[in-house]
Amino acid sequence: MGADADVFLSGRLFHDLVFTGLADPPRPGAETWTSGMSSGPGGIANFAVALARLGLRASLAAAFGDDPYGRLCWAALESEGVDLAPSRRLPGWSTPVTVSLAYDGDRALVTHGTPPPCGVSGGPPRARASIVHLEAEPVPASGLIFADLGWDPAREWPAETLDRLSGCHAFMPNAYEAMRYTRTETPEAALAKLAELVPVAVVTCGAGGAMAVDSGTGERARVPGLPVEAVDPTGAGDVFGAGLVAATLAGWPLVHRLRFANLSAALSVRRAGGALAAPGWADIARWWHGVADPELRRDHAFLSDVIPR
Repeated sequence: MGADADVFLSGRLFHDLVFTGLADPPRPGAETWTSGMSSGPGGIANFAVALARLGLRASLAAAFGDDPYGRLCWAALESEGVDLAPSRRLPGWSTPVTVSLAYDGDRALVTHGTPPPCGVSGGPPRARASIVHLEAEPVPASGLIFADLGWDPAREWPAETLDRLSGCHAFMPNAYEAMRYTRTETPEAALAKLAELVPVAVVTCGAGGAMAVDSGTGERARVPGLPVEAVDPTGAGDVFGAGLVAATLAGWPLVHRLRFANLSAALSVRRAGGALAAPGWADIARWWHGVADPELRRDHAFLSDVIPR
């Protein structure tokens, strides 16, 4: 029987307010004006929109507050073609809000919210792949399971969190998270530890690119960051994950999967916002047709065969 969706997603949704163009971080007692601002759905929604823009059928199970922020996020996701049938609107609960302050090539996040009072009910659709947040309430998933997690506000990074990777196909933390959870000192050492837990282990390194091990095929790959003018890195890791899932479902070699995910993330940081900055195939095609650097053209030559015509 065929799948109802290409990718099923479950996790925490946030309404993001993103401020860009800060010359310095805000200081107590002072007012800071910025040159740019964006708002829209964030958290697990970053994955959902990025997948939809790559032409995949994304089905999302998330809690939305029955408030203005929740209604805005719901409308934005519907307009992107994301299936919200598994999601719920919860009266009396406020949609979590994250303020992202982008400066000096990075961002700082301030979040307000409480856990939803109840889980998302109903069975998930049959899907070719699923994306789950390890820290969220477990939801049944199908297909290849890709695991993600967020910042630990307690900064305890409990190692037992990794026990939840049982049954997962891939895990995609950033370098800091990977080192904290594995109690290692380098991204490379963290990757080696994670490769013992899941078939595909990936560690993202921001502007430094990403590295991965596919224990099933024996492939190893490392790709550098791409030269782009970064405006806002909010949600770039999630867009990377969406690109990796899309490339995996397409059956590409590990290095191509990693390069495609890396490119997706790099293109997303050129605009403010997380979900709504995710690139679609038209953005990827424009980048590819504008590349003149011989090394970049060689490394990304596979795009000629996969960009829709």
